[in-house]
Amino acid sequence: MINYEALFKISYGLYIVSSGTKEKGNGYISNTVFQVTSDPPRFATCCNKDNHTAGLIRSSGQFSVSILHEDAGAGTIGTFGYKSGKDGDKLQGMDVRYGQTGVPIVLNDAIAFLEVKVQETIDVGSHLMFIGELVQAELLDEQADPLTYLHYRREKKGVAPKNAPTYIDKSKLEKKSDGVEFAKYECPACGYIYDEEKEGVKFDDLSDDWECPICGEEKSEFIKL
Repeated sequence: MINYEALFKISYGLYIVSSGTKEKGNGYISNTVFQVTSDPPRFATCCNKDNHTAGLIRSSGQFSVSILHEDAGAGTIGTFGYKSGKDGDKLQGMDVRYGQTGVPIVLNDAIAFLEVKVQETIDVGSHLMFIGELVQAELLDEQADPLTYLHYRREKKGVAPKNAPTYIDKSKLEKKSDGVEFAKYECPACGYIYDEEKEGVKFDDLSDDWECPICGEEKSEFIKL
């Protein structure tokens, strides 16, 4: 038996992983970036095979990691987490630097970044795991705390997109209604649905300054379904 709620207890960070060149680049939100060796320092990340960035990492042989701060804006997360690079240029209008290898590095809401040259690619089923050696690392803000997946879920009420390695189908999660009636509220701007039963917090109990985790729309604009 697998209790999928237990998987939420594994700790993760939240990052923007980018790849490509000045002519063609893209990035996506990832919570699977981790250091695998110390000397030399090597890092790994997982990317869904359907993600546009997966092809860019394979062709360019490099990727960057932008470490987000705890107060990262919904616009940044929405752009890189819930939009496809196949439909438009995610980097347009963003604060982007190009690293030693020419890879794009997103600086929006970032407190540090890494630049990695791929040495090995492993097929792990739905995802590809890219392992590479650290080329460059820079600290941008030593005071801000990094954004964790736990904070993103609890405070921003965000959920993992379908292509994420940690995505869990809602049907697999235990229902705990206990006779309480739950409602759903829709963001009129982007269509995000806040489901009280899934989130475990009534919409009315959210703070007045709560915003849509996808597009930043104000709580007061949400429509009850």
